[in-house]
Amino acid sequence: MKLEMRGDLRMEQRMKLAPHMIQSMEILQLPILALQERIEQELNSNPILELSEPSNPEEAEPVEEQTPDDIGEKDLIVNTDNDKVEDFQRLDGISDDYNDYLQQAEPYHPRPRYDQPDKKLEALKNTAAYPLSLHEYLSEQWQMVEVPEAVKKAGSMIIDYINDRGYLSVRLEQLHNKDRNDFTFDDLKAALELVQQLEPAGVGARDLRECLLIQMAQSTEEKPHFAKEKQNGDTDASFEKRLISEHINELLENRLPDIARKMNCDFEKINRAVEHISKLDTSPGLQIGRDRNYPITADVIVEPSENGDDYTVRLADTNVPNLRINNYYVKLAKNESIGEKTKKFLQDNILSARWIIDAIEQRNNTLLKVAKAIVKYQKDFFDNGQLYLRPLPMSKVADEVGVHLATVSRAVAGKYMQCSWGILPLRKFFSGGTEDANGEGLSWEAVRGKLQQIIDAEDKTRPLSDTQICKKLAEAGIKNLARRTVAKYRKLLNIPAARFRKKY
Repeated sequence: MKLEMRGDLRMEQRMKLAPHMIQSMEILQLPILALQERIEQELNSNPILELSEPSNPEEAEPVEEQTPDDIGEKDLIVNTDNDKVEDFQRLDGISDDYNDYLQQAEPYHPRPRYDQPDKKLEALKNTAAYPLSLHEYLSEQWQMVEVPEAVKKAGSMIIDYINDRGYLSVRLEQLHNKDRNDFTFDDLKAALELVQQLEPAGVGARDLRECLLIQMAQSTEEKPHFAKEKQNGDTDASFEKRLISEHINELLENRLPDIARKMNCDFEKINRAVEHISKLDTSPGLQIGRDRNYPITADVIVEPSENGDDYTVRLADTNVPNLRINNYYVKLAKNESIGEKTKKFLQDNILSARWIIDAIEQRNNTLLKVAKAIVKYQKDFFDNGQLYLRPLPMSKVADEVGVHLATVSRAVAGKYMQCSWGILPLRKFFSGGTEDANGEGLSWEAVRGKLQQIIDAEDKTRPLSDTQICKKLAEAGIKNLARRTVAKYRKLLNIPAARFRKKY
């Protein structure tokens, strides 16, 4: 085999995106909260950018163009001629310029006296503390428990293996193998009993049965009896404990007739017990911990017009600061007396500032056009609700706006619209669908809404099967819908099967 090096010529087409195009696509995808954060980053990194307070360009005051000579930032180079008189005059002039700057600046706010309230300190006092995690919450309680050192160490290890839902995620035998002879297996069992007495009730359980029994035991300590009536030798509290400890699997599968036969009781008592058990928490650990729900802010607001026949669409950008380029640095970049390195730094930042301003403006224009197109094609939804949501492909909106399909996809990604039906994701308005009996388009969201409506109206003693739901949908004009499709949509709506919805 012969190895050789040679050069070949070939022609090919490649698409390369310019930096400002990449930046425009990134800005277009940002929701309003992320856009605010991005603007803050740009203001901190680019000295050319500054905030423009007036939101209306007509209200903005004209910026007086100043040259470096006007600002008084000349290099202090000492001249050897004229006994340095001119240079010392320039030094004296600096103090005058500084005094003029102070007069133009914001007024000085003196520090408050000791007898006056500090507004910042008051705000800090009224700010909620950062919430503890479940592990920190349990560890603080465990430090207050007075037990032998071996049990103390065993309990700390148990708390380390409690998951976010509040359950012990490993077996005690596994923990005993990790102990490095710090404690015995009996110490582990004693520590687990004490950990299970901590708050929130039910924490430290190894399964659902134990979690519910712990909560019931603590409730029994607070209220010795849920009810004084007896039936078949059981109080209500003891009956519920038997129901959980002996028949938890049948209870989860809604096999109440089997439970009634085995426990020799009627459905009324079982239903009363199930109603009380349903108030217990199956995931007690989620009561404690940092709130991971991030705020949702609408990017677009849709409101009825004054005549009530149409809708007005506007951007919810009142909290987005307006940017502008500092005019002084633009003039300074054109000054031939500054060094090449400084000039290149200024020119690069000016170009970057123009890109970010143009990208934000383009984002706002594209998002507003897409939102107006959505309102145009989904007017029935805004008038009457989810059951009137129509199929709408993104390509249709792209043709309406005059942009590429990918641009519409980026414009609606992670963004929300506020209307009379709530704050909804923009992607909700784009979906496929089917046709009703009249030949009109009906989106899958509308089909799911109709399915939910049918199940809400069913007789719970005789819940509808998926096949029966198909027939109900056909009667409502939604035909050619397979049973497996109904089952899929039912699961998406977190609706259990018919036998789990049945009420005895």
